Amino acid sequence: MTMGLTLYGARGSGAVPVEAALKLLEIPYTLIDAYTFDPDDKASGDQVLAANPMRQVPTLVSPTGEVITESAAILIYLADRHPASRLAPAPEDPKRAQFLRWMIFVSSAIYSLYWVKDDPSRLVPDPAGHAALEARVLNRIADCWGIMDSQVEPGRYILGDELSVLDLYVTVVTRFRPRRKRFYEVAPKMGDVVRRVDIDPRLHALWKDRMGFHEGWEG
Repeated sequence: MTMGLTLYGARGSGAVPVEAALKLLEIPYTLIDAYTFDPDDKASGDQVLAANPMRQVPTLVSPTGEVITESAAILIYLADRHPASRLAPAPEDPKRAQFLRWMIFVSSAIYSLYWVKDDPSRLVPDPAGHAALEARVLNRIADCWGIMDSQVEPGRYILGDELSVLDLYVTVVTRFRPRRKRFYEVAPKMGDVVRRVDIDPRLHALWKDRMGFHEGWEG
């Protein structure tokens, strides 16, 4: 498990929390940058095709050739394979149910909406309707962050005082639109958590390289 992993990812994508987890786990892996969301970069999609017919990142390939897709699934998989890391509550831990709940909530209620936001023509062919659709999607994302924030009681991290892959996942996805300023407004409790993960010294180099804090990034 600790040798021969291959991760198809891209800077600024949903693969970054997986890279962060691998960094914390100190697991060696081969990274293949594949900007599958760039319509002008067909070669990237073709790179991923053999492992993932949907041409999406992240895609993780194990040393035995097993393919794992979906950010949340990969993060749970890695944390469970390395229980000593304590990056996820163990199955018998009372926090496990809420961990799974929120991992899947972020994936299904929030992250999945970027498929529409990034290309409104997928659902609305008429360009005249794209701005309205995008605005509604961004409002829905903000609403979902607010719903989650109202039902969690974070300590230093979302589930308490131990960092988990849920914190990595939320920290990265909240960097996407509608950006952090709005997230801080609708989810103030989790805002403190993601700021803490932003400055984790173990991840400083990774964040700088894979999701840099450029001027104005919060807005």
